[in-house]
Amino acid sequence: MIIGVLALQGDFAEHLAMLSRLGVQGREVRLPEDLDGLDGLIIPGGESTTIGKLAVDYGLIEPLRKFGNQKPVWGTCAGAIFLSKDARREQPLLGLMDITVERNAFGRQVKSFEADLEVPALKDIDKKNPPVHAVFIRAPLIEKVSGKAEALSSLPDGRIVAAQQGNLLATAFHPELTSDDRFHRYFIKMAEGK
Repeated sequence: MIIGVLALQGDFAEHLAMLSRLGVQGREVRLPEDLDGLDGLIIPGGESTTIGKLAVDYGLIEPLRKFGNQKPVWGTCAGAIFLSKDARREQPLLGLMDITVERNAFGRQVKSFEADLEVPALKDIDKKNPPVHAVFIRAPLIEKVSGKAEALSSLPDGRIVAAQQGNLLATAFHPELTSDDRFHRYFIKMAEGK
């Protein structure tokens, strides 16, 4: 199994380190040919506008769309924005996932926070399924899920912070910045087709 991590900008190294700890081969993706032979792809946090512009510059938009129509793709933070069909502003998006995302929904960097989240979908990964300690850094919010997308987790006030649509996964937070590997294991199971 090989999981790619889009390595144009952002915290791709942290995802690669988590995959390595789980014994899964990771590969940095910067060019269309880097997608060949991958079982799944993670789009990391960073700055969504920059990631989109670089994806355009490197000819990655259409190859990424084609990949996401066939294989699992997980977007964290900025990656969730990039996966969405609507970010409420003009910027390059893959437009694969039926979610509307509000960028920087919680404010500037100083408004970053951590929260414990209930994620029932992770029960298959850990029967005890304790809350996920989630790190939100200039985080987006999944304002709306529609079509085939469904919410996986919300803040206590009901605002959606994780969603899935078939082989597409979006989290507004950064699982790669904690020692909790359950979201990565969940995505690996998606890539294995389980």
